[in-house]
Amino acid sequence: MLGCIYAIKLMKEKGGAIVNISSRSGLVGIPTAVAYASSKTSVRNHTISVPLYCAEKEYRIRCNSIHPAAILTPMWDLMLGKEDDRGKMIESVERDIPMNHFGEPIDIAYGALYLSTDESKYVTGIELTIDGGILAGSEAKPE
Repeated sequence: MLGCIYAIKLMKEKGGAIVNISSRSGLVGIPTAVAYASSKTSVRNHTISVPLYCAEKEYRIRCNSIHPAAILTPMWDLMLGKEDDRGKMIESVERDIPMNHFGEPIDIAYGALYLSTDESKYVTGIELTIDGGILAGSEAKPE
């Protein structure tokens, strides 16, 4: 929220693009991570409210969000374990991803690049899910 407030102040004269990072957890219920999922849902709603506010003020500011899932980052380290077990755990998780592999941080960066450039000049208030097809092709149920 604060990032958007400051970005709007800086961009209101010339326009621009805000890209918020949420999570798949903001799109589905996560009974074992209620606080995390709730915070990501807040990002989701904030992201669809900001462009409407900017439009009312006649600011040329777009605002979109990215909802990553199954991106192999250190956030997964605790769940995947170490050494021998890690490979088996990665294979187990990847079996439930329709594209059969984890995403990489660069996949999120490319989505942010698109949303922050003129290639997306008519795109605002969207939720870009980058998840290897998890929401499209599964129960979207965390394990």
